[in-house]
Amino acid sequence: MTFDDITGDGRLWAVRYDGANDNELFRLFEHWNDVMWLRNFFKENINDLSAYFKITDINQAISDTIDDSEILEGVILDISPEADLDLIFRPLSNNRTIAEMLEKMKARGEKTNRHDSWLRIYAIRLADGKYIITGGAIKLTATMQERPHTQAELDKIEKVRRFLLDEGIVDDDGFIDYISEL
Repeated sequence: MTFDDITGDGRLWAVRYDGANDNELFRLFEHWNDVMWLRNFFKENINDLSAYFKITDINQAISDTIDDSEILEGVILDISPEADLDLIFRPLSNNRTIAEMLEKMKARGEKTNRHDSWLRIYAIRLADGKYIITGGAIKLTATMQERPHTQAELDKIEKVRRFLLDEGIVDDDGFIDYISEL
């Protein structure tokens, strides 16, 4: 795996898994703006969509996802040098309030007048204001363990965390040293 510097200043990175055409952040936004990909996803997950969000119209779900994706993409990709990424990312577990080093984190779309956003971007926190995006998902259930596509995201975030630890990377300084040696 390699890492792409999204912000150009080392504050936000995205994993590019071996064999992948792009990094995880760009892959997510490509999927979340692809009508055919979204149609297939919501057809496969219509029971979760209707049970949790009370939405049965796949076209509405597609439209909502594209709208939410554009907003989230704007937030993530238009990060100014003075922006505080700690306001965007929160601990993955809703029971945690304080982040630790290499903690699993999430960013979510904003609540709209329609419903809570189901878009999630998952990351690992290197230090205050510094993150590595490991993936993301459309989360339609209460917990990630309930569905294979969200469980796969848990597996990816843990894989990246294990990789960092195996390389002796426990903070931002260690990560920058690792990147500079490549």
